[in-house]
Amino acid sequence: MSTPRPTTTGDPGGPSGTPQAVATPKAKMSRRQKAKISRGIQYGLLVVIAVVVALMADWPTLIDTFGRVDIAVGMFPEVVTQALKNTVIFTLLGFVLGLAIAIVLALMRLSSVGVYRWLAFVYIEFFRGLPALVVFLVMGFGMPLAFEGFNLPQLVIIMIALALVSSAYMAETIRAGIQAVPKGQVEAARSLGMSSSRAMFTIVLPQAMRIILPPLTNELILLTKDSSLAYILGSSVDGRELTALARAEIVNTANLTPFIVVALCYLIITIPLSYLSRVLERKYGSAEAGVK
Repeated sequence: MSTPRPTTTGDPGGPSGTPQAVATPKAKMSRRQKAKISRGIQYGLLVVIAVVVALMADWPTLIDTFGRVDIAVGMFPEVVTQALKNTVIFTLLGFVLGLAIAIVLALMRLSSVGVYRWLAFVYIEFFRGLPALVVFLVMGFGMPLAFEGFNLPQLVIIMIALALVSSAYMAETIRAGIQAVPKGQVEAARSLGMSSSRAMFTIVLPQAMRIILPPLTNELILLTKDSSLAYILGSSVDGRELTALARAEIVNTANLTPFIVVALCYLIITIPLSYLSRVLERKYGSAEAGVK
C-alpha cells in the first residue's frame, strides 16, 4: 500500500518546488495600549519638568523667604484662636444672611408679578457684575460718607458685604433648583387644597434644597475666600481675620512666611468643604436621577 504524499499550502516557491512560509501581518496596538503609552510619556515629561524646576530653584532663598519655622511658630495660637475663628464667623454670618436674601430673590424671579421679576433681575445682575472688592469699599467707606447715621459695627458691615456678594449667585442657584422640582409635585399639593405659598415652602423648597446643596457648598467655599477682603476695612487685634493677621505679621517680620501659614489655614477650611460637596453631589445627584 502506498502512503499519500503530504500536501502543502501556499505558493510552491521557486523552480525546485520547495514551499515557502507565508508572511503574516503584525497585530495593531489596541486603544488601551496606545493610551497607556501616551500616559507613560506624559508622566515622564512631568517628572522631567519637576526635576528641572527643582534643580533651578534657589532653595535657600525660598526657605528663608517663605519657610521660616520660627516665624510660623510665633503666629500661634493667635492664628487659630483669633484669625481663623473670625474668618469662620464672618463666612457663616454672610452665608446665612445671603441665603435668606437669595431665597427671596429666587421667589421674586419666579413670581407672576412683573415688577418683582424686574427688581430681582436688576439686583442679581448688578451684584454679579461687581467685584467683591468694590462692594467692601462701598459698604466700608462709601456708605458712611453718603449717610451720616451709617455707623454700623464692623462685623455687621462685613456680614452685609458678604451677603450682598453671595446672595446674587445663590439666588440663581435656588431658582434653578426650584425649577428642577417636577411640576406634578405642585399640582398634587394644590389638589390637596394647599395655597401656592404653602406648597412652595412645604413641598417645593425642601426638595429644591436637596438638589442645590452641592452648589451651595461651593458657594460657601468661595465666600470663605472672599472674606479675606475684610482686611481693607481695618480692624482691631481681636477682630483680625486670616489675611489681616498675615499682613500685620509680614510688616513686623519683613518675611512672607505668614502668607504660607494663612494659606494652610484656608485649606483647612476649604478642603473638607470640597469633600463634603462631592459627597452631597454623589448622594443627592443619584437620588435625583432615580426620581427622574
